[in-house]
Amino acid sequence: MAIKIVRLGSPREEGEGLRLGTVRRPPRGVPKGEYASRDLYDVWFPNLSPSEELLKAGKSAEDERSWSTFKKRFRAEMSRPDAKRNLDLLAVLSRQTNLSIGCYCADESRCHRSILRELLNERGAELY
Repeated sequence: MAIKIVRLGSPREEGEGLRLGTVRRPPRGVPKGEYASRDLYDVWFPNLSPSEELLKAGKSAEDERSWSTFKKRFRAEMSRPDAKRNLDLLAVLSRQTNLSIGCYCADESRCHRSILRELLNERGAELY
């Protein structure tokens, strides 16, 4: 049992479990009924995505300094009580069932999902 961190739209792996889209907005031009069949996500979960303002900053983070600033600000957003509870829930669920979380970004190292990986790991989540 574990959480897999994925790029939304990538082919699903066997046993991946429920796929959560931790993105601010649903995909444009894709009918809601096709999100799962197009390997995007089963459940939209924007609770663990950057705020609109921070999302813009993250997309423009081209150097280590700006990425470090984004990372610090996103961690601050994820330290709010509701976000902490969501992260705690996912960590516990990872010990009971397989699931995956993801975003659209091509490069995980410059995506909030890399920070979610760290935050979940810090909570003892099972990750693969």
